[in-house]
Amino acid sequence: MEIEGEIVHRLDIANRRAYPKGMQAISVQNLIKRYAHTLAVDDISFTLERGQVLGLLGGNGAGKTTTIAMLLGLLVPTSGSITVLGHDMARDRFPALARMNFSSPYIALPARLTVYENLAVYGHLYNVPDLKRRIAALAEQFNLGTLLQRPAGELSAGQKTRVALAKSLINQPELLLLDEPTASLDPDTGDYVRGVLEEYRRTQGAAILLASHNMAEVERLCDNVLMLKAGRIVDRGPPAELIARYGREDMEQVFLDIARNGEL
Repeated sequence: MEIEGEIVHRLDIANRRAYPKGMQAISVQNLIKRYAHTLAVDDISFTLERGQVLGLLGGNGAGKTTTIAMLLGLLVPTSGSITVLGHDMARDRFPALARMNFSSPYIALPARLTVYENLAVYGHLYNVPDLKRRIAALAEQFNLGTLLQRPAGELSAGQKTRVALAKSLINQPELLLLDEPTASLDPDTGDYVRGVLEEYRRTQGAAILLASHNMAEVERLCDNVLMLKAGRIVDRGPPAELIARYGREDMEQVFLDIARNGEL
């Protein structure tokens, strides 16, 4: 909330779509994050093109969350560079932050605020025009109509996930960072949400960075994936290419094959 509040004071977000067509949504070069004696992210480099979906895969402790936190400006890299939507995140992050958003079912929204109040707060922070209509559209899209007046702290895990996804789209971002976006959702709702993300990408030309342990979701949504272990990229490529390379039937088998051979 603090970072998003600063965005409003420093930016005119009406200009948020002013970067040249074809520019990379994310460019990461030689990124390192060290905590005392722990190397959480170890010299990784990658790009994400506008309109593409990039999967960030790996076991627990692989460096996925730390990487996302640095992309959001919540953590300062030990070294390396991050450029988001044409802006150097070390020197000029606020224009980029205004044009992106983030969702994770593991980060709680203010529990005492109702769902509507939570969405309204974020909508005001991003200076969303016609906010009531935007909230109504998201409530319909994510089936939140009966939940709008309920405190966020009283929601089930799946309901909180849907609210978090609605919050992540409140400002119609050009870049979405999604950490387990369908966790806690039943199969039917999870399938629907994947369809929403596919449609949003298609109609808005948005880029999506997706951290997920759901390999079927990765196969469906991702153009390319990065596979991390101990903070390093150990393999990368389109899901179909990785499946063929390892001689497996799907990404789950690829993941298990690599894990059980000591790579992940």
